[in-house]
Amino acid sequence: MTEVGTEHRPESAPFLNRLEHFTWAWFTLPMATGGLSLLLSSQIQPHTFRGLETIGKIVYIWDLFLFVAVTLCITYRFIRFPGMFTGSLTHPTESLMAATPLLSLASIIAAIARHGIPSCGEWLVVVYRVLFWIYFFVSFVAAVGLYYLLFTSPSLKINDMTPAWDLPIFPFMLSGTIASCGAGHQPPDQAVPMIVAGLTAQGLGMMISVLIYANYIHRMIQYGFPAPASRAGMFIAVGPPSFTSLALIGMSNDFPTVYREYFDGLDDTAVTIQIFKVGATMAAIFIWSLSLWFFCISVLACLAARREMRFRLNWYAFVFPNVGFTIATISIGKMFHSASVGWVGSVMTVLLVITYLAVGVNHVRAFVRRDIMCQGKDEDTYWDEIHHKLHQAKGAGLIL
Repeated sequence: MTEVGTEHRPESAPFLNRLEHFTWAWFTLPMATGGLSLLLSSQIQPHTFRGLETIGKIVYIWDLFLFVAVTLCITYRFIRFPGMFTGSLTHPTESLMAATPLLSLASIIAAIARHGIPSCGEWLVVVYRVLFWIYFFVSFVAAVGLYYLLFTSPSLKINDMTPAWDLPIFPFMLSGTIASCGAGHQPPDQAVPMIVAGLTAQGLGMMISVLIYANYIHRMIQYGFPAPASRAGMFIAVGPPSFTSLALIGMSNDFPTVYREYFDGLDDTAVTIQIFKVGATMAAIFIWSLSLWFFCISVLACLAARREMRFRLNWYAFVFPNVGFTIATISIGKMFHSASVGWVGSVMTVLLVITYLAVGVNHVRAFVRRDIMCQGKDEDTYWDEIHHKLHQAKGAGLIL
């Protein structure tokens, strides 16, 4: 990690040397890919065709490959360049992306329920349950630890605020999404604890996100939209309400029809399930509307700055949060048996696939052109911006 004033390496630095700048943000690639594999499931899509499930599985395998490759590259960075690991966790902006490996794992685990369990034996149901509980506890520890580090040395100011400040709580929140995908495959005595834990995680994540939103909107009212380079990250704000909506509907649908009497006075199982579904659907629509608003604001902000935007790894925010937005839309449509909403969800799916491919092409081009993973890029960008601001202030006589 390069501080201001450090000499730049030659442009011809070999690939292994460039890995010094291989940041946590690279996990946004498997994040987006895993989300897409989840979306391209016949269990989710309202309109399917022969081969869709195969496409989804191919994307899932590609996601596994990407996750392993990215993990190996960042591991090499931390081993080859001592001090980079602790430096990445204390860096004002890179540390916000330290939660992305867990976000990548969330989509990998959730997709097991869509692409793996239907084709495998009972053993994978047990594995899914074990993975859920491990992920639940690890992501909670990460959420506490990463925010502790952020609050301990607060280098970022309110005018630096973007929805990326929400990322440390995001993995724990996605425990609810994992529960909504896999609880239906579990035995009743295992499904209920998973749903309760998922609802707890989803609730905490959504409430922390609301607190973050308050500061984020305050920042935009006072300072305007984020810089063009950061505007793709505005779509991160679309994610929490979207994933909360789909998780609520998913968990209500997966609540076991055979269970102990957890609720006094509700002896009729069918009535209890119906209450859950109606309540979850109403709450999902209520929350989904916030995603719609953030989505529209983000689209307009990006269109306004389209000529100034250059590829950064935060462009994958065009995909991953909107996967949740699309699945939530489809889920609401299914609950109301609405063919129109289903078609809207299908169109959104096609647009997301096109967006993923477009971002991927720009990613490759940026790597080849050394616009990313190079000296002065990625994690160095923050220090360069600070240096530029200090230089401007000195030039204006504001700093002696």
